[in-house]
Amino acid sequence: MERNNETKKYLKKIVGEKVYLSPISIDDFEEYAEMANDINVSVGLGSIAYTSIIDFESEKEFLVSIKKSKNFAVRLLENDELLGNVGFNLEDSINRTGVIGVMLGNPKHQRKGYGTEAVNLLLDYGFSFLNFRNISLNVFEYNEAAYNLYKKIGFKEVGRLRKAAEILGETYDIIIMDMLREEFQSVYIKRKLEKYNLK
Repeated sequence: MERNNETKKYLKKIVGEKVYLSPISIDDFEEYAEMANDINVSVGLGSIAYTSIIDFESEKEFLVSIKKSKNFAVRLLENDELLGNVGFNLEDSINRTGVIGVMLGNPKHQRKGYGTEAVNLLLDYGFSFLNFRNISLNVFEYNEAAYNLYKKIGFKEVGRLRKAAEILGETYDIIIMDMLREEFQSVYIKRKLEKYNLK
């Protein structure tokens, strides 16, 4: 779905080279609903996504709910176009851990490196500002593109829930991956805060 972003201003929380993270906008509910109903997107997210019936109203309610947590829209810097969203599905402030979720469902902009940058921006936010020690995620064994993306970013496979996902009569592992703070090098936030002599 094409939308005219010229008349709407979006806030830029963390800015990369090509994309930025912005607070979730409820006005984007139609675009998000289209992404969530795209089978290529929903199958990558798992059974909760591809078995759900998502209409515009339910997607609007969902966006309202995740606005209260640390979730961001991912937008192109050049024209503010919506690519999807990334955020922390779970946080443990005592043990300083976070679990991320990624939904990049704009078909025009897949496999262009935007996902890599968006996840790195989220990691920078999590490690640099939220002071997480460990950030993890789950990925389905059949989603090789996502697995390879996370591995390239620096996530390490730490375990598997064997045969924990079933689709089309076949079972697949849910792969658990994580990253430690010392394994991540801040680029975006550190560069922005250099004037404060933070190390």
